[in-house]
Amino acid sequence: METNDTTNQAHNAGASGEEREYLLGAHEEELARLGLQHRLWADAAHAIWRRAHLSPGETVLDLGSGPGFASIDLAEWIGPRGRLVAIDENRAFVDRLRAVAEAAGQSKIEVFQGDVGEVSRATGLAERSVDLVWCRWVLCFVGHVQRVVDDLARLVRPGGRVVVQDYFNYDCMTLGPRRPAFTVGIQRLANAFRATGGDPDIMGTHPSLLRAAGFDIVHFAPLQRVARPGTSMWAWPTTFWSSFLPRMVELGHMAPGERDAFLADWDEACQDPDAFMHLPTVYELIAERR
Repeated sequence: METNDTTNQAHNAGASGEEREYLLGAHEEELARLGLQHRLWADAAHAIWRRAHLSPGETVLDLGSGPGFASIDLAEWIGPRGRLVAIDENRAFVDRLRAVAEAAGQSKIEVFQGDVGEVSRATGLAERSVDLVWCRWVLCFVGHVQRVVDDLARLVRPGGRVVVQDYFNYDCMTLGPRRPAFTVGIQRLANAFRATGGDPDIMGTHPSLLRAAGFDIVHFAPLQRVARPGTSMWAWPTTFWSSFLPRMVELGHMAPGERDAFLADWDEACQDPDAFMHLPTVYELIAERR
């Protein structure tokens, strides 16, 4: 299987030639949060890869790979005869994945910088050359999902699969017992996604887009998790607040007073052994190319 060494890949920009800033930032704190997030949700990723029959030797596209926590896992699953192509538009994440892949001995991972809506152009992948596409928590940030779907329809071979995990009914995220300032903060958070062109309810429309583009939906199900204070899953939203709330205030999506009241509610919940958090519902799907 022909591949290119990670260190020899050129940086590829999107069609505009400009890198759009990732809503949550690409600083070290966000990198650590993404690492924790992958560890907490890796079991769900591995489960749906098995359901989608991810196999050694396949060509896999990691769409919106970020710093590549899932990319390394995928490369190990498909083995030395497989081909793993990762694309992300953030230069810091792309550079990090290249370095980690080399350190892990996965030098044949192909890493590209580019817009996930222009994968063909950014990566040079041939039509009908991809066996499986993996896309987790990416489409909710993308304002041009139709372009993404159209490109995947060109790249995925007949019988190939698109595997997605993303949000629907994001605003259902809440604390039990409910706390007013926390509820307001979640509304501000969802509004920030929408104001920057994303959609925190993307899984409400994504199945129909894929079906219209020539895919059959062969699996569709919710993943609902609840976090309790003191557990590892409770740390997931905790790291999100510390990474994202400063960005919310900086970008004008939340007033400083609202942030402070939100964190006060959260601190109170952290001390309550009977509190829990209804986490945002993740939906997963497998779509097979006709």
